[in-house]
Amino acid sequence: MIWRLSHRFDRAALPLADRHYNRQTPGSPQFAPPGRCLVLMAGTKALWVTSWPFAEYTSHAWAGAWGNSLFRNEGAGLSSSLIRQAVAATRWKYGAPPALGMVTFVDRAKVRSKRDPGYCYQCAGFRVVGKTAKRGFVALQLLPDAMPEPEAPLGASLRLFSPTTAATPGSDAR
Repeated sequence: MIWRLSHRFDRAALPLADRHYNRQTPGSPQFAPPGRCLVLMAGTKALWVTSWPFAEYTSHAWAGAWGNSLFRNEGAGLSSSLIRQAVAATRWKYGAPPALGMVTFVDRAKVRSKRDPGYCYQCAGFRVVGKTAKRGFVALQLLPDAMPEPEAPLGASLRLFSPTTAATPGSDAR
């Protein structure tokens, strides 16, 4: 595992976030969308953000899926390997994946590879599943059965309970 835990306000991540093509407000101290997210960094060379918006606040056809809202690799290693590790870290954080797995969207006009946008995702097991209705971005999806096993990122502490078996408020679990 090369990724370490980070957060949506990590100043060390800002230069990478600012160089990503989907950055809406370069220089803003926050670079992750609102809601649940996992932010990972690999040194100062790569940045990953998994977003997990509530389905009712999602406007695309894959509502409820985890979303990779930012991935920038500037020399931390093979992108497809970094993607697989980031998905494993996402499973570590959130537990069992949603039925729709994970999705990401690629703006074909803003990436170098026009022939196969999202090629590094495809090498990591994602499949092209369509386009977004609004902007026509290429949609790529990784279903749960194709995901790697959960793995803790660097800097993570061990859990006493898994996310799906943890006691809920008012319960008598000990």
